[in-house]
Amino acid sequence: MIIYCISYGICLIFTRLGWFLPSGLVLVLAGIWLYQKDYRASGNLIHLRGLFCLFFVGGQGLSCMKLSRLQREWSLTTWSCFFLAVVVCYLAYGLAEEVMGPAKSQHWMKKQARGRGSILPWENRMELRKFERPLFTAIWVITLLSSAAFLTEALILGYIPFFLRGVPHAYSYFHISGLHYITVSCVLVPSFYVLYFLAKDERRKGTNGLAFLFTAISLMIPVLCVSRFQLILAVGMAMFTVISVNRKIRIWHGVLVVCLMIPAYLVLTVARSHDVAYLNGIFQMKNSAMPIFITQPYIYIAHNYDNFDYLVAKLPQHSHGLRMLFPVWALTGLKFLIPGLVNYPIYVNKEELTTLTLIYDAYYDFGILGVVLFSALLGFCCCMLSRGMKRLKNPVVYVIYAQIAMYMTLSFFTTWFSNPSTWFYLAVTGMVYLYVEYR
Repeated sequence: MIIYCISYGICLIFTRLGWFLPSGLVLVLAGIWLYQKDYRASGNLIHLRGLFCLFFVGGQGLSCMKLSRLQREWSLTTWSCFFLAVVVCYLAYGLAEEVMGPAKSQHWMKKQARGRGSILPWENRMELRKFERPLFTAIWVITLLSSAAFLTEALILGYIPFFLRGVPHAYSYFHISGLHYITVSCVLVPSFYVLYFLAKDERRKGTNGLAFLFTAISLMIPVLCVSRFQLILAVGMAMFTVISVNRKIRIWHGVLVVCLMIPAYLVLTVARSHDVAYLNGIFQMKNSAMPIFITQPYIYIAHNYDNFDYLVAKLPQHSHGLRMLFPVWALTGLKFLIPGLVNYPIYVNKEELTTLTLIYDAYYDFGILGVVLFSALLGFCCCMLSRGMKRLKNPVVYVIYAQIAMYMTLSFFTTWFSNPSTWFYLAVTGMVYLYVEYR
């Protein structure tokens, strides 16, 4: 943490001097340092605190490079919020570890995988097999409900986004309130299939084929919705589920999955009618010759921090908890009965670029104090989840962990924990957990 604090100070000084590239590089290296420290200490490739530090700090470093004309220098309040978010989360996680004492793993999957071509040792695979049937039930039930919701939306709205041309924001309008939560629950199916794949009995060829078919259908729904985000979320959570089950997975396996995802990402970009001229007109890069496959991910990471700075500059008054409680207003339907509960605009400095950081709503509600309290709670809960995984025998806990790991990885992207979809996913996963526990 001392190295991070020093790096942050150097980054701030370099930025004030106008040395944007070196300032960003310093912070990117600081994020890598914090991640590798947790990884080396735990051996966990998806350590929750490590992921948050790597991607939130690394994303801030990329933003500090100021490669777009849209970006401006941040206020000291903005710098303070980003700094406190990392420091408080890091220290809260460490304090929770100290209070709970050394971890004692009692989990039946604690042994490492061994043997060529084996994901799990034979004894662990046999132990997992008793969960095969309830996991298969979860796969087909979620897939059928999601497919039915998708078809209902398509019939009511009169179109499927993938087959629509010339409408860049077709997916944004493909949304029936309430029903769409069920549609996007398909992103959970690949993670459950990972567990089912490990538990399956090779003699049940018909059931195994159906499970694969349902999973393929669940991946097709984000494609038909032209939702790159939902597709990345589905594949990312499945990959994290594999990693959480098997510690022998290495970084290069993740890189391979990312490379395989690139063609699908490009196809969906074209399907959304986002051509190069359209995107370059939005991104306004200083170097107009920079390839679009670099500028697009850069903007989707870096510009979120500038949106936070814009919030700090333009917010007239705090919402005192109403923004963070938006999932309550949305999932209960109160937002329709009392519109004032959600009548809070999003402050962004470019209409088309509406992605935010994890701490956006925390500042919106209570300012710097909100950022501190949210970060402390985040660090504590991440530590509790990591410890809880080592004591629970229900394999669905790995899907829960994978979801939170994905949110930490995409901490630069949006306000996950004030997003109704996040809590809907967790609720569905929780119901599957209870069903598997019952069976």
